[in-house]
Parts: sequence; C-alpha cells; structure tokens
Amino acid sequence: MSKRTDKRPIHVLLVEDNPADAELATEVLHEGPLPKIVHTVEDGLEALSFLRREARFAEAPRPGLIVLDLNMPRLDGRKFLSIVKSDPDLRGIPVVVLTSSEAPKDIDVCYDLQASSCIPKPLDLPSLLGVMTAFESYWFGAAVLPTSGG
Repeated sequence: MSKRTDKRPIHVLLVEDNPADAELATEVLHEGPLPKIVHTVEDGLEALSFLRREARFAEAPRPGLIVLDLNMPRLDGRKFLSIVKSDPDLRGIPVVVLTSSEAPKDIDVCYDLQASSCIPKPLDLPSLLGVMTAFESYWFGAAVLPTSGG
C-alpha cells in the first residue's frame, strides 16, 4: 500500500546502456499503482546533463528516484554516483544501483558511495521480472520518496 497521497507522477531517471534492460525496467515501473514517468539515458554523462538541465535536457524535471546501472561507457555508475552524492543540490535524490555484478567489492563500493540500495540484476528473465517487481513494490509502495523530487 502506498503512503503517497500526491497523485502527480513520480519522475524516475533510468541510467542504463542496455536497451533491452531499459525497456524491461520501464515496463515494470509502469505496472505499479502510482503514476510514473520514466526518463531513460544511456550513461553517466547524459544522466548528469539531465540532472543539471543542460542542452537538450534544459526542461528536465528533478527525478524522485534514480535507477543506475554500474557498468556503462563514458562515465560509469561508480563515478556518476560519486559526483551526485558530493553535489549538495543532487545528493538528496535516492539512487538505486541495479547491476549485473554480484562481486562483494562492487556492492561495497556502491554503499561506500552512498547508494540508497544495491540490487544484483539476475540474468534470466523470470528472475529479473521478480526482482523488478519487488523493487517497484518497495520504492513506490513501502518507501516514501523525498518531496522535493518530481
């Protein structure tokens, strides 16, 4: 049951370079009870431009949640997370890392960099659907997101 009474859509920034994973995540996010608008970018550089409202993202809304892949070209998730969490204007946005890595060092780095959550991404579709459904239920059902996010 959602604790959110505001019916405005929640803006989610999905940072994912794999088009199939991005499409699946977007579909699952739209299945939940709360309205969501998912904005997808392919890497950390595009995500920073979105958050800073630069260039083609000049009218971008502030997301209520960021879903972040770790391993991406140009600017990877670790560096992106470090930049976001050191920026006073951005650090309050929850960042959930969704990664194919289950290496303890990768998980530890995510939390060291102040990720709100780190979720290993299963490789098979049924398990991935289960993880994404649980993710949606927690972040948009049980958790309360910051009110300053879209």
